[in-house]
Amino acid sequence: MRTYLLALNPTDSVTEGFLPAAARLGLQVTILTDQPAAHRRVAPDAEVLECDVHDFRAVITRIATHHPAAAVFTNSDHLQTQAALAADYFGLPGKDWRAALRTKNKAEMRRHLATAGLDRVRSAELAPGQDPAALLDAGLPFPCVLKPREGVASEDVRPAGSPEELLARAREIQQRRPEAALVAEEFLEGELCTLETLGDGRVRHVLGGFRTTVSAPPAFIEERHDFVTAHPEQVVAQVLAQLDALGVGFGACHTEFMLHEGRARLIEVNYRVIGDQCDLLLAQVLNIPLFELVLRTHLGEPLPESLGARQDGVGRVEYALADRAGTLTAAPAATDREADGVRLAYRPLRPVGADHPHYRTNRDYLGVLRATGTDHGAVDRAADGFFTAERWEIS
Repeated sequence: MRTYLLALNPTDSVTEGFLPAAARLGLQVTILTDQPAAHRRVAPDAEVLECDVHDFRAVITRIATHHPAAAVFTNSDHLQTQAALAADYFGLPGKDWRAALRTKNKAEMRRHLATAGLDRVRSAELAPGQDPAALLDAGLPFPCVLKPREGVASEDVRPAGSPEELLARAREIQQRRPEAALVAEEFLEGELCTLETLGDGRVRHVLGGFRTTVSAPPAFIEERHDFVTAHPEQVVAQVLAQLDALGVGFGACHTEFMLHEGRARLIEVNYRVIGDQCDLLLAQVLNIPLFELVLRTHLGEPLPESLGARQDGVGRVEYALADRAGTLTAAPAATDREADGVRLAYRPLRPVGADHPHYRTNRDYLGVLRATGTDHGAVDRAADGFFTAERWEIS
């Protein structure tokens, strides 16, 4: 059976998660991508074909003129609608393209949830090239947050404390990204959390979630994720009701929400498995074949009523962050170690000698540490000890 995997740049989720899982399942994989050279370097055993994956028509044509497909799948935020349309065209299991579009388009997500009567976040949309002064007519409260409508990874997400600051931030982003539509919305107070789910359209499993530590304003960089076996039942119910309204229920989904005084309000819905190596930790801490289960779902196989996930796992993902522009001159190498019941896995995300600007986004990650065990105190001590002992130097 052949699975077509749509991708942009290579990610750990694909190279360390889905491709090895496909091999274990005996699947033939064809990667369709607009960056074929990059994928051939990291996945030399996979078939890689160049394709304009942003265009669903090009995807359909590439598949139709190649080998028959058993599944069309992507873990990219930017390609969920295209993969859903292609899967539907070939009569294969997949996500509803409408749900994929609603979750990717943050303005449409807000409108849809408001129409469903579940949550009304005051927001305004700015089309590419539109005068930012139009945002002032929406009666937004301040502070508010400005972000790209289809953005990811805190790129160009900025707070604005006044109408003047909102206009200035919008013009800055438009200058850098003239093609991007923007959304300004009220600032949601509370603790940033995630809910991780996996469904087949019939059964939906809640895999737990994370509590996320975010950098101080004006950036919104995710610095650390602490695994939560189960959020409070009423909180989970609120999030699932909003996902149901959006039509989300097939495959993996990573939902970010703010929790304030028992109320869960969505920040964004990423209709894919969680990234930045949290997915690798999730599979380990739950002791389930997460990536295989996702692929099996897209092959049309039903999920079991119980995944047999362990309930005593503790996990933490934390990132070493660049705090300035320059050249990385010293950093720890990749390492795996185990002591006192804690497994540590560190992976560099930027090579020594690389020179970068200071992005003030997730692109400032220098490396990522995954720590797992069954005792919170032991996991925290091991992770804290790692960051105390190691050093990252930028000159």
